[in-house]
Amino acid sequence: MPKKIKSPTTIDSVGNKPKTINEFIGLVNSKTSSVSIAHMQSPGGWTEPGQRPDFDEYTIILKGRLKVETEDDILYINSGEAIITYAGEWVKYSTPDKNGAKYIAVCIPAFTPETVNRDNN
Repeated sequence: MPKKIKSPTTIDSVGNKPKTINEFIGLVNSKTSSVSIAHMQSPGGWTEPGQRPDFDEYTIILKGRLKVETEDDILYINSGEAIITYAGEWVKYSTPDKNGAKYIAVCIPAFTPETVNRDNN
């Protein structure tokens, strides 16, 4: 039977500035371990530590621009574009523009603080 999700749960974020993470589907809001889907809004100048997650992440930019650093490259993902990052690969996200960014992030399997494997610095 389908399960209607009436509202998300706001999850605490990591980084130099507050970022809004509204989890609609995932371990916290729907008790779903196979996938997490969240609407995110990060302010301009936001950055978080690098990570080497145990999940694939699919991100669609709705507004603004996301900077994605990898071990080999720096990518800028604009509104209307998407990026896939893969489990086991190092990645670092930030929003360089003053107006920040809004985006949808899908993690398979679901995001957990234990499986994101953030850098220690």
